Amino acid sequence: MTERVLTGRHLNRALLARQLLLERSGMSIPAAVEQVGGLQTQYAPSGYVGLWTRLADFQREVLTDALEQRTVVQATLMRTTIHVVSAGEFWRYAMGVRRARREWALRIPGRNDEGGPVEAANRLRDALAAGPRTVKELGELGAGFVGNLGLWVDLVRVPPSGTWERRRADRLALAEDWVGPPDASEDEGLEHLVRAYLRAFGPAAWRDIASWAGISVTEMKRGGKDLALARYRDEDGRGLIDLEDAPLPEPDTPAPVRFLPHWDANLLVHARRTGLLPEQHRPRVFSIRNPFSVGTYLVDGTVAGGWSLREGRIELDPFETLAAKDQRAVEREREALEAFHA
Repeated sequence: MTERVLTGRHLNRALLARQLLLERSGMSIPAAVEQVGGLQTQYAPSGYVGLWTRLADFQREVLTDALEQRTVVQATLMRTTIHVVSAGEFWRYAMGVRRARREWALRIPGRNDEGGPVEAANRLRDALAAGPRTVKELGELGAGFVGNLGLWVDLVRVPPSGTWERRRADRLALAEDWVGPPDASEDEGLEHLVRAYLRAFGPAAWRDIASWAGISVTEMKRGGKDLALARYRDEDGRGLIDLEDAPLPEPDTPAPVRFLPHWDANLLVHARRTGLLPEQHRPRVFSIRNPFSVGTYLVDGTVAGGWSLREGRIELDPFETLAAKDQRAVEREREALEAFHA
């Protein structure tokens, strides 16, 4: 049977729907975080802005409360980057990426002996046995902001650090103490990575899933071997996979203006197939001259400009000239985001 061909607009609207960017949702914080594949939060306010743009009537204290109540947790996971994920899915993410992260660390020149990191990780585990401590309190054990030690002992970053109120995510706890003991195997973790990616970003090619997770295509295919997957083609004939019965909106589905936070995962190369970030704008969002990057705003499902917070005001950097009605919609969202920051 001929596989259905999906246009770029199909892929764009599928991404927006799964990322809760077509309509603000009434989901709980944990459910929303699961739906979107976690929130990338090396800059702590990004998680708050990311939920504000996706959830109806979201208030900043709701995410802080969820972190304090441990229904969501913050940890270094995919691509060795800080993410907020639900507590219920934490161990599946952690087990899925663990071996690949360790193998990457051992390829660094001068670090090809696992014995040293394991010994240091055991000392870190002992230091955290009595409860959370800041990197400063850990002294030499926290050198380099824990560095690669966290690859050999599962850590989470806990409140009040890593919140809107205290943005540096430098207070650490043992994951088994904060979340509970591991409840997933590596195989379950790899399968979860495939399922979570497609749930949040699909349809996609295997290489896109691997790029997002920071794991090889071979390992991703191993993770998906027992999943029932739908199969499609893009307009260039490349194969795509998806979860069966996952939403595929029509390509002419209206897409409202939405503001995305700094480092939103939808802007990364794994989602390039969706056209969310037009390639001519990519250097304006990601540049070595601006390592902090910028927030962006979407018009009709694509990035049309950047935004930054300066002295309490949201300032725009348009990348394109917009129609008057679109400009009015951007201004309404800009004012709402400015009020959210107040």
